[in-house]
Amino acid sequence: MPRILFVKTSSLGDVVHNCPAVSDAVRDSPGAQIDWVVEESFAAVARMHRAVRRVIPVAVRRWRSALWSAAVWREIAAFRRSIAAERYEAVIDTQGLLKSALVSRLAAGRKHGMDRASAREPIAARFYDVAHAVPRALHAVERNRRLTAAALGYAVDGGCDYGLRARAAGSAGAYAVLLTMTSRADKLWPESHWIELGRALALPIVLPWGSEAERSRAERIGQRIGQAVVPSRKPIDELAEVLANAKGVFGLDSGLTHLAAALGAPTVGIYCASDPALTGLYGAAHATNVGAPGRPPQVFEVLKSFA
Repeated sequence: MPRILFVKTSSLGDVVHNCPAVSDAVRDSPGAQIDWVVEESFAAVARMHRAVRRVIPVAVRRWRSALWSAAVWREIAAFRRSIAAERYEAVIDTQGLLKSALVSRLAAGRKHGMDRASAREPIAARFYDVAHAVPRALHAVERNRRLTAAALGYAVDGGCDYGLRARAAGSAGAYAVLLTMTSRADKLWPESHWIELGRALALPIVLPWGSEAERSRAERIGQRIGQAVVPSRKPIDELAEVLANAKGVFGLDSGLTHLAAALGAPTVGIYCASDPALTGLYGAAHATNVGAPGRPPQVFEVLKSFA
C-alpha cells in the first residue's frame, strides 16, 4: 500500500482546506498510509482526519524566534529524524511556500508541488522533483485537490469530503456560537451587528476567543446580548467539540469558521474584506457565505442565510 506525505503546515484555515485532498487520495487508493507535516498549533486538526496515520508536528514559527537555544536545535534534529524515518511514494507540498518546500526536501520520496506560475511563492517550485500547474483562480480547496490528483495520477471526482471527526460530536446542542475574531481588522464585523444577531437568534450564545483583545471584544458583545457565555480559552480539539455540536455557527473569515463548516455544523461565513469565491466556506453541506470585499452583510442577510 502506498505511503503519502502531505506538507501543509499552516494556517488553521489552510490546514482545514487541505483535508478534502487527503480524503481524495484515500478514496483513489484505499489503504494508503497518509502522514502529514503540520505546525504544532494545528496538529489536532490533522489528527481529526479519519485517514491520517501519523502526524509529524513542526514548529517553524516557534523555532525562528529562538534559534539561539540548544533545546530548539535538539527539536529540529528530532524532527529531521522523524520526517526521514520512512520512504514515501509521494511527498506533496500543498502550501507552496519556500519554508514548506524546504521542509518537503527533508523527506524521502518524490517531491510534488505547484509550478512557478501557481505557487504562492514562485521560488518554492525550484525544490520539487515534479512541479504541477494549478489554476490560481480556483478556490483553495480545489487547488489542493488538483495538485494532489496530479501528483498521484488520478482525476478529481466526487464530492468534497473533509473527513474530519470531532472527538465527541453528538446531536446538535441548544446554543449558537459567534466567532467574532479574525486575523485582520478589515475583516471585522461591527460589534453592534453581533449584538443584534445574538439577540435575534433567541438561543444561548457561546463566544470563544484566542487573544486578550478578542476576549475583551467577546465580553463586550456578550454583556450586551445578555444570554451569552465567554468560556475559558480552549485548545482546538475542545473547540471542535463545541463547534460540531452547535445548532448554528456564525463566524468571520477565520480558521475556526472553516473548521466548523468542515465538521458539519450549520455555519454562516460573514465576509467583509476577503473574497469568498477564493477562500470562503466551501463544499460543506450546511454552510453558506454572505458579504463581499467592501460590502459587509447586514444582520438580516445573515439570518436569512441561516433560516
